[in-house]
Formats: sequence, structure tokens, C-alpha cells
Amino acid sequence: MAMPGPKPGVEYTMAFGAKTDEKGMTTEVGAINGGMVLRGPPVKNPVITIDVDDLDAALVQIKKAGGKVLVPKTAMADMGFTAYFEDSEGNIVGLWQIKK
Repeated sequence: MAMPGPKPGVEYTMAFGAKTDEKGMTTEVGAINGGMVLRGPPVKNPVITIDVDDLDAALVQIKKAGGKVLVPKTAMADMGFTAYFEDSEGNIVGLWQIKK
């Protein structure tokens, strides 16, 4: 399922492995669904993305722990928010918060 991305001209393709609601969000606890967007600097490769309840609070904790925010909190259509950070070992990780 192709969806409009966070910016005009950016396509976001959903990948489903479990049941979803009308917004394309997973309805089963522990299920894996997701999506793909064309990567560009600073995030060039696929990354593991972690679901968080409060993305802003998570970014504060990441900075306190020595991580570096690479892509700040960004809205993804009307689904939620994403951000990317680099941890203290140089790994790039994504964060996801469902829009409530």
C-alpha cells in the first residue's frame, strides 16, 4: 500500500504481516508491520525502529545517554511521528510514536 510521505513527493510503502486498523496500524500485540521510504543522508540503510509512547521524552533520554539525534521528530502523514538517532556505538536506530 503506497501512502503519501511526510513531505510532498515522498512515497511511503506499507509492509503488512498482521491485521491492521483503518489507518494501517497493527491491531495485534507483538505483531510486526512497517513500511519503507527511500533513504537518504543521514539514514542510508534500513534500520530497526522502536515503538515509544512519548517520542519527545525518548529523545531527551537518548541525548542524556550520549546519543545524537540525526532526524528530529517528524510527522508521518496522519499516522504518527518518527525520529532517528545514532547511539554511542555508532548504530542508527529509528523511533516511532503512534498519533493518538
